[in-house]
Amino acid sequence: MFKRAFVLLFCLVLLATTGIPVRAQQAMGQYFPETGHNVVGDFYAFYQGIPDATLVFGYPVTEEFVNLQGIRVQYFQRARLEWRPEMPAGQQVLLTSLGQLLYTPGAPSLNLNIPGACRPFSTGFAVCYDFLAFYDQHGGAVCFGNPISAFEFQPDGRIVQHFERARFEWHPELPRGQNVTLADLGRIYFDYSGEDQARLPRVPPQDESVVPPQTLLSLRTMAFVWKAVTQPSDTQRIYVIVQDQTLAPVPDARVSVTVNLSVGPAWTRTIYTDANGIAVFPDVTFTDQIYGSLIVVGVQVEKSGLTASTMTSFRIWR
Repeated sequence: MFKRAFVLLFCLVLLATTGIPVRAQQAMGQYFPETGHNVVGDFYAFYQGIPDATLVFGYPVTEEFVNLQGIRVQYFQRARLEWRPEMPAGQQVLLTSLGQLLYTPGAPSLNLNIPGACRPFSTGFAVCYDFLAFYDQHGGAVCFGNPISAFEFQPDGRIVQHFERARFEWHPELPRGQNVTLADLGRIYFDYSGEDQARLPRVPPQDESVVPPQTLLSLRTMAFVWKAVTQPSDTQRIYVIVQDQTLAPVPDARVSVTVNLSVGPAWTRTIYTDANGIAVFPDVTFTDQIYGSLIVVGVQVEKSGLTASTMTSFRIWR
C-alpha cells in the first residue's frame, strides 16, 4: 500500500467543499515529454494542486480544446478535466464523471461490508481492504467520487470496482503493495465519445521556458547494417540511431558496438552520436568468415546515466 499521510489531510480539507478548489498556480504550465502535450493555465493549477496527480490522472493525451458540446476540456490518461465558468471562482475546474459514463452493470459481483475492513457509502456500496487504502491515500471522494459498484470479478481473474470518476483494478500478478491500479478511463472515453483522433499526436512545447528542451528521461535506439549479406572477407557498415522519449535525436550519446564474428575475436568500437543522434561505424572489416553464418551485432547506448540496447545482424554468403 502507498504510504503518503499528507494526502489524507488534503482530502479532509477538500471534502468540506462542494467543488474541487484549485491551489494557487505556481507556474503558467508544463510540457509533458512522456506524451508530448502541454498543460497550462487553470488546468495546470488544478493538476498541480492534486498530490500524486501523475498517478491519479496520468499524463495529458491532448491539449485543451472546446468539444462538440461547447465545453473546454483536456484529456489525460485516466481523467478528463472540464472548465465550468458558471461555478464559483476557484472551483471552475471539474473532473468528468468518467466512471459513471463508462460503467455497465452486469459482471458477477460481491458487496462486502466487513467492520474494520470496509467503509459503506451512501450509494449502497462499500470500499474494502487495499481498495479502501488506495482510495484514502490518493484523493478519496475528491478525486474518485463515491463507489457505484461492488467488487466485480473479471474473466481474467482481476477484481475491479467502479467509482464515479475512476475504476480500480486489482492485479494479483503485481508485487504486494502495488496491486491496485487505475484504469485509463480518460483514453478509453476519448475513443468512446468519438473525439477527433487528430488531437492525440505529440505537439511542441507552448513555451520553451516551461521545460528545458534537453530534458532526457529515457533512451531508445535502433541499429541497421549497410549490407544484409556479405562475402566471407568483406567490409560492413553499421548505423545506430539514438532518440529520447519524444523521439527527438540525442547528440553526444556514447555508442558501443560489438560484432560477434564467426571466426576470430569480436570487433568492438565506441563512438558518440552526432547532432542528428546518429553514429556510423564505416570500417567493420573481417576475413575468412564461415559460409552461411549469422553475424550478430550488439549495441549499447549510454548518456546521463541512462542506457539502452539493441541488436542487428547480417549473413555471410558468397
